[in-house]
Amino acid sequence: LIYNMDHQHLYTIDADTLMSTSLPPLRFVIDRLLPQGVNVLAGSSKIGKSWLALWLCLQVAKGESVWGLATHGGTVLYLCLEDNFTRIQNRLFQITDDAPETLHFATIAAGLYSGLQEQLTNFLAQHPDTSLVVIDTFQRIRDGNDTGPPYASDYRDVTALKAIADKHSISLLLVHHTRKQQADDPMDKISGTTGISGAADNNFVLEAHKRGCSEATLACMGRDIEHMELSLKFDKANFVWTLTAPVEAEHIHVDPEALSLSAFLHTLGSFEGTATELSERLEAQTGEKLTPSVLSKRLVKYAAVLEQEGVRVVSTRTRTARSLSILCLPRDGSDGSDGKN
Repeated sequence: LIYNMDHQHLYTIDADTLMSTSLPPLRFVIDRLLPQGVNVLAGSSKIGKSWLALWLCLQVAKGESVWGLATHGGTVLYLCLEDNFTRIQNRLFQITDDAPETLHFATIAAGLYSGLQEQLTNFLAQHPDTSLVVIDTFQRIRDGNDTGPPYASDYRDVTALKAIADKHSISLLLVHHTRKQQADDPMDKISGTTGISGAADNNFVLEAHKRGCSEATLACMGRDIEHMELSLKFDKANFVWTLTAPVEAEHIHVDPEALSLSAFLHTLGSFEGTATELSERLEAQTGEKLTPSVLSKRLVKYAAVLEQEGVRVVSTRTRTARSLSILCLPRDGSDGSDGKN
């Protein structure tokens, strides 16, 4: 509904409904590293951005890990707009013996406002399992009117691509350049105005330790990922970027409220009824008093934790009330059905 916009009316959702609605979790193409949305990979000329982009595409298409981080495979589209098929073929031969049919390449594409959006939409319709699209380079598809303020132009172009990424729940990676001027903040090294980094969901800056050096740092920053600086080295024998220091373990804080709620639901095993009935069971069993509205919102708030704890919650609304269906799997992870439906 959000994307079927009425230019005369705003689509809104009230706060209470939003907090009570289960929404799909953010989809990661590469765990912790590359989520859905628009992502920018910037680096200086000839540093090896395209080698990195190609390897990432290959790993995702094959469903193989990236530096120990799990990938969630699907069809991948790589727009290699500064290359030809001969060069791409040679690079594939250099980094792999087995490239899957789910990895697609194109060396020619329309401009952003002269057909590219339609081309991407048609490709995604033909390949609904697409998880990753790479545009190499971002500058190649920019054909907008540059007579306005540069910031507005940069922000507009990234936002146009973000609309496609968000609508189809894919990750769109824009390969871009860094500026020659030095800066303390990696974000300030991305070429163009801050409109590019500001409109993008996440930004990655690949920077060599010194000119001509095969070692580099990949700075990772964004709205949906934790800030990381990965130490990499370009393996000239295999033409891939390898990790020289392990990725730090993810810092996960689980709210005690979520664990307490999970423990209570596990004592029930299963439940069918309204939020009012569930809140009454909670008070009778634990002494904790929560209104049906607050309890419903906690079920939504901690949905991801509950799922990991083996608690599945389905909420449906009838004309008169909202009904909850809760099933708790055994702690050993089995479904306890002994093969029966």
